[in-house]
Amino acid sequence: MATVLVVEDQRDIAESIGDFLTLHGFVVDFAGDGLTASHLASKNAYDLYIFDIGLPGMDGLKLCELLRKNPQDTTPILFLTARDSLEDKLAGFDAGGDDYLVKPFQLAELLARVKALLKRCVHNRQALIKIADLQIDSKQCLVQRGGQIIELSPILYQILLCLAQASPNLVSRQQLESEIWQDMAPDSDALRSHLYNLRQKIDKPFTKALLQTVAKRGFRLCE
Repeated sequence: MATVLVVEDQRDIAESIGDFLTLHGFVVDFAGDGLTASHLASKNAYDLYIFDIGLPGMDGLKLCELLRKNPQDTTPILFLTARDSLEDKLAGFDAGGDDYLVKPFQLAELLARVKALLKRCVHNRQALIKIADLQIDSKQCLVQRGGQIIELSPILYQILLCLAQASPNLVSRQQLESEIWQDMAPDSDALRSHLYNLRQKIDKPFTKALLQTVAKRGFRLCE
């Protein structure tokens, strides 16, 4: 169930959008100004932002620029505005917006754009995984931490990817062995050795460890 933050100072429009999205299975949160929206975005995880541009205090463009300063926040942003010139649209995209819908609009079109943005976002998240300063590009099998490329053997990469895709949840020893070796699990020391080597690659050169062992339960990759 996707969560959406609607930032709109016109209450009737905000309620109309919220009721419609709720009817179609979304969880909707609201803010009437940019500062409140910024606070909510820092405290909660949303799947999509819908911003009016003409907001009191901090406008939608500045709010977008503020959120985009955080490289971890790749949440798609859809702008709603009465400003329909090409310059206005380009300003929205330059600020970091992903789509632009001009008022007045049909709620059916809004829903279609919301679904398209969420679908695109899920695809991108599956291809690019970020955990703290660790980044895994599964399309290119490329691993970086702190901007440094980390060379991994195929089996270490498989273990890392399995943990990253489950992050921040735990992965049991049995799950890891099944994922990597299927029905031909090696002796009990093999996984331990591989995890040791993986730590030497992704944690030891850096100040903060990401690969954690939870006694008798499994392993996880998290900040």
